[in-house]
Amino acid sequence: MSLSAVPLAEEPSPTPSDSGTPMVPTLKDAHESATNAAGWVEENWSTWLAIGLRVLLIVVIAAVLRVFVRRAITKLIDRMSRTGQAVDGTGIGGLLVNSERRRQRSQAIGSVLRSVASFLILGTAALMVLGTFQINLAPLLASAGVAGVAIGFGARNLVTDFLSGVFMILEDQYGVGDTVDAGVATGEVIEVGLRVTKLRGADGEIWYVRNGEVKRIGNLSQGWATANVDVTVRADEDLDHVKATLVAVAERMGKEEPWNELLWSSIEILGLDSVLLDSMVVRVSAKTMPGKSLTVERELRWRIKRAFDAAGIRIVGGATAPVEMEGPDPAAAVAPPSAYASSVSPQSLAASPLTPPPNTKK
Repeated sequence: MSLSAVPLAEEPSPTPSDSGTPMVPTLKDAHESATNAAGWVEENWSTWLAIGLRVLLIVVIAAVLRVFVRRAITKLIDRMSRTGQAVDGTGIGGLLVNSERRRQRSQAIGSVLRSVASFLILGTAALMVLGTFQINLAPLLASAGVAGVAIGFGARNLVTDFLSGVFMILEDQYGVGDTVDAGVATGEVIEVGLRVTKLRGADGEIWYVRNGEVKRIGNLSQGWATANVDVTVRADEDLDHVKATLVAVAERMGKEEPWNELLWSSIEILGLDSVLLDSMVVRVSAKTMPGKSLTVERELRWRIKRAFDAAGIRIVGGATAPVEMEGPDPAAAVAPPSAYASSVSPQSLAASPLTPPPNTKK
């Protein structure tokens, strides 16, 4: 028997009661644990303090920078609004833009810029904080890139609408109060959003047009509009008389309220637009305030019709009704029936033989 086996054999076997009782840490074990914890804290406190101060500095700088950038964007938007209010003092400025359009455009631009600035600043600060804790950012950035590509393909229509709305607002293609032709719908703009534009149609309906679906925009409320009126008269009318009457109507209308404000140029008689066998067309044109061309055209037609009636000039147009003429009697060319057509007529009886033909049968 070896010597090492002797003390093992001499040791008493543990009883079931001894093995079931939990071991109570002694004072010596607690002292050793506290000593180890204090040593670990003493060795790493400087590292954790440096990391905490770095994170705090990053958060403070990000918060201050975010507040500064958002305030700068707000001041820029307010300056744009004040510039628009100064333009309102001029004669044309108030006609090109209105306060509601300027307010919505400023709010949209400010919201987009503030959101982009906040996303960039807070996102960069979050990545810097993760880098401070020595976290490998390569897998995180790769996952974010893959997720971004997947979301971009899945929601490409939404992204297209959003980007189109941003550029429409930044370029000021149209605004609230403008009458636009968007291709898919035509009407007055009542709300401009980053994804959808609302239009009020001519019959009162509201069109929701996605910004990504708009391929072309025809703004009928910027610059000036043109009022064109075609007057159709008979081909035998005196052109000098017609022109003098139109000139008188144009001069009278240009001096009266409120047409002198709606007309941005004098009414011009452009001349003959077409000449036909039974009629001729004289075109009248004028530059008007944006969106008021139809109003000016209706009033101009009204005045031209009254002036022509007073001057004895007849206005013609459309298809002329054919004149019904009395034609020849269709029965006149038909010969009367012959008297020999009837077997009982006197002429037929007189022409018949007196005796019947002999019977040749035997």
